[in-house]
Amino acid sequence: MKLVIAIIQPHRLEQVKKELYNVEVNLITVSEVLGHGRQKGITEVYRGVKETGNLLRKIRLEIAVNDNFLDCTVKAIVKGAKTGATGDGKIFVLDLQECIRIRTEETGSLAIG
Repeated sequence: MKLVIAIIQPHRLEQVKKELYNVEVNLITVSEVLGHGRQKGITEVYRGVKETGNLLRKIRLEIAVNDNFLDCTVKAIVKGAKTGATGDGKIFVLDLQECIRIRTEETGSLAIG
C-alpha cells in the first residue's frame, strides 16, 4: 500500500480528477494549501488576480492506493497537472503501513478498496 501526495496548481484540479477517474482511482482527499518551491518571487495569475510573495495557492491531493494502482495513479496526476511551466508541482510516494475502514473495520488492502 502506498500514500500518494501531490501538490498541484489549483486550475489543474479538474483535469487531474478526470485523469484519475479514467484509471478508476476515485478515492481522493483534496486540500487547499499555501506554499512555494523554487519559483518563489515569481508572480502568478490565479483567477485573474496576480499573486506575488512567498506563499502561493496550491492544491494538495492525498490518495491511498494498493501497489498495483501506484503507476497508473502517478501517470494520471502527471498527465492532468503538467503544463510544462515552473510550478507544476510535485508528487511524493510514501509507504502506507496500515489503513482501516472505520465502518467495517476492514484493514490493509481491503480497506483501501
